[in-house]
Amino acid sequence: MEGEHHIEKRPSIVSRTHSRKDALDWVSIVLVIIGGLNWGLVGAFNIDLIQAVFGSFPSVARILYILVGLSAIYMIYYASKT
Repeated sequence: MEGEHHIEKRPSIVSRTHSRKDALDWVSIVLVIIGGLNWGLVGAFNIDLIQAVFGSFPSVARILYILVGLSAIYMIYYASKT
């Protein structure tokens, strides 16, 4: 019809299943960033921020280290699913 314009939608390059992040994705991303920044501080200034903050609670610090490690493993999976 005259005067009507039809806009053709092109398929997205990124599929919908990979474009949204769920809670586990976000928690893992944050924990990996925290771990990376902590290791950067250890390497550059010999400051372990996690130990400095949670030093009086060694079990909390240990759990946080374990969660950072598990998050890094999850990030391997996350990167491979895209």
